[in-house]
Amino acid sequence: MKSARLFPNEFKILFIILFLLLLIGFLGQYSAFDGQWRGQLERHIIRMIVGVIVMFGICAIDFKFWNNFAYAFYMFVFASLVIVDLLGIVKLGAQRWMDLYFFTFQPSELMKLTLILALARYYSMLSSTEALEFKFHVFPIFLMMLPTILILRQPDLGTAGLLIGVGASMIFLSGFPLKIFITFVISCITLCPFGWFFLHDYQKNRILTFFNPDRDPLGIGYHILQSKIAIGSGHIWGRGFLQGTQSKLNFLPEKNTDFIFTTIAEEFGFAGTLLVILLFLAICYFFFWVASESRAKFAKLMCYGLGVLMFLHVFVNIAMVTGLLPIVGIPLPFLSYGGSSMITFMISCSLVVSTLRQSKH
Repeated sequence: MKSARLFPNEFKILFIILFLLLLIGFLGQYSAFDGQWRGQLERHIIRMIVGVIVMFGICAIDFKFWNNFAYAFYMFVFASLVIVDLLGIVKLGAQRWMDLYFFTFQPSELMKLTLILALARYYSMLSSTEALEFKFHVFPIFLMMLPTILILRQPDLGTAGLLIGVGASMIFLSGFPLKIFITFVISCITLCPFGWFFLHDYQKNRILTFFNPDRDPLGIGYHILQSKIAIGSGHIWGRGFLQGTQSKLNFLPEKNTDFIFTTIAEEFGFAGTLLVILLFLAICYFFFWVASESRAKFAKLMCYGLGVLMFLHVFVNIAMVTGLLPIVGIPLPFLSYGGSSMITFMISCSLVVSTLRQSKH
């Protein structure tokens, strides 16, 4: 009875979906490491276990706790971003990580969560009349742009873009006037060409390669060309587990991180990738359904924000590895190798379950 009160029946559905995704992620990681039990694979398993423990622990916390301390969490993670900007670890030309001795930590991942909490807290105290006035949206825009600027300095264009996408979505859902919002979006799109002059050379090359992957097939275009070959070679049912040639022969770079979807597509084919996409869509639907059922404004906005975050992460990653978007380095939730991303999305699930648990009382 106590367990039933703590975790609603609907949580069982989410747990099954998460279990399947984690299982697929483990198989993908095992294959990416050439079917060998390596230290990286052990660390991935440890991160999954820690993520599940964190998820169950946070599920028991009343979502009002996150409402009360939303700004405090935001300030803590923002301070971490400042520390990274000054003293962060440099990997692959990017300064995005903090060295905490026992593990490295990427604050930009948690900033996605704390931004959602901070915006949900702010708009939960705003009346519907106040939401129609632009002046009441200046502070949320300020909350969104401050960490975005720091993340762009790392540089991490993909995460910065996701932060703007999630923040803009929550501002729109809060009741922001539609005409002003459309005008703002059109203005941003119009100004995009001027942003070209502020991009790093490698970011410019990625965009140019997106339009013409054959312009540098052995350089910047190598990733996406090999990814398309691997995905196409999977056909309907795939080459079979541990039988992928592109990944096994190391033609596919970053096969266990940003391109884990490609590794899965080559070995499990269209059927396997369709299952992955359907599982992610089910999680997004679950988040949005909990948001629609929530009576508290903070909980509603928080769940909508988390749902948008999950959808954008999945959409951008899959579109990136299939050549529909430029490569921006966005991990695939629960499947890609990386502790910060794993913990972030486990926390997302636990926040939604916590909200659902409270709504059942």
